[in-house]
Amino acid sequence: MFARNEGPFDRSLRIAVGLVILSLAFVGPKTPWAFVGLIPLVTGLVGTCPLYSLLGFSTGGPRS
Repeated sequence: MFARNEGPFDRSLRIAVGLVILSLAFVGPKTPWAFVGLIPLVTGLVGTCPLYSLLGFSTGGPRS
């Protein structure tokens, strides 16, 4: 569907940050804003960032 435009480090970082932010909905301040963590989590799991696509940016290395 969409070409992957995230490298392995970028994906790992997004997944980790997304999980940390999302955990704030269950522990800590328990604010609904913590569900914003779904954005980096989903983009990290899928490997595609829509903003990167719009800007023509990629951290996935050279394309073949």
